[in-house]
Amino acid sequence: MRISFLITILVVIFGLSIGCASTPQELKGSIQIKGSDTMVNLAQAWAEAFTKKYPNVNIAVTGGGSGTGIASMISGTCDIAISSRTMKEKEISQAKAKGVEPVEHIVARDGIAVVVHPSNPVKNLTIEELRAIFIGERKNWKEVGGKDAKIVILSREVNSGTHVFFKEHILRRGIEKGPEEFAPTALLMPSSQAIADEVAQNSNAIGYYGMGYISPEQKVIAVSKDKALPYLEPTTEAVKKGEYPIARPLFIYTKGAPQGAIAAFMDFVFSQDGQKIVRDIDFVPIK
Repeated sequence: MRISFLITILVVIFGLSIGCASTPQELKGSIQIKGSDTMVNLAQAWAEAFTKKYPNVNIAVTGGGSGTGIASMISGTCDIAISSRTMKEKEISQAKAKGVEPVEHIVARDGIAVVVHPSNPVKNLTIEELRAIFIGERKNWKEVGGKDAKIVILSREVNSGTHVFFKEHILRRGIEKGPEEFAPTALLMPSSQAIADEVAQNSNAIGYYGMGYISPEQKVIAVSKDKALPYLEPTTEAVKKGEYPIARPLFIYTKGAPQGAIAAFMDFVFSQDGQKIVRDIDFVPIK
């Protein structure tokens, strides 16, 4: 009888614990996500899939650049900053001064694609050739094996994480505080899509964006660290193996350890379904 009674008690306790467990329908809240234009389509896809599972959580996703997202998180106008670069020491200090403890999460990997118009005969460029083009040392396509035409340089705006990464790793050869800047003639574009659209209709243009924006309307240049090494395009395998020379992690920053709906969202991002979305959007999963 005593054994039977204990079993009954355990069954009741187990049943109560099941009943008290949070279900997707019970999770409520809202999440504001802001930042990297490189990641905005990825974040939107995560948000759409997440809200199908958690219908009582509202998520708003906007771009504006990595710097904009980080500034918004610091000021408290968004919950999650999506960023294609790491936070700078100045930004971390600003956050802490406002009582915000940023937590960094690497959520995907990316290869920055260098793109030209499909009619451009140039197929391969070294890192040094790219540097010379984007700082304005080489002004004509014939200087790098192309036709006799002026090179039109397209870059992201200064609040873009992709702009910062490309400047530091290509123009400045990895030296963050180097003096090199984009050529004064460079056209600063408001988004990755704006670069894609301009390259698609300008036969003399060259630009760069995250590999998630690659389309048949632009031609991807194969890049090499040196002429003696293979020229590679930003494929999943090349980025995953660390072979593509302009690759980087992609980040989410939260205010402290995620709680509530934000914690559930982050769990989803790192889940099998979340990382499948990374692959579907043409970035590289971390798992």
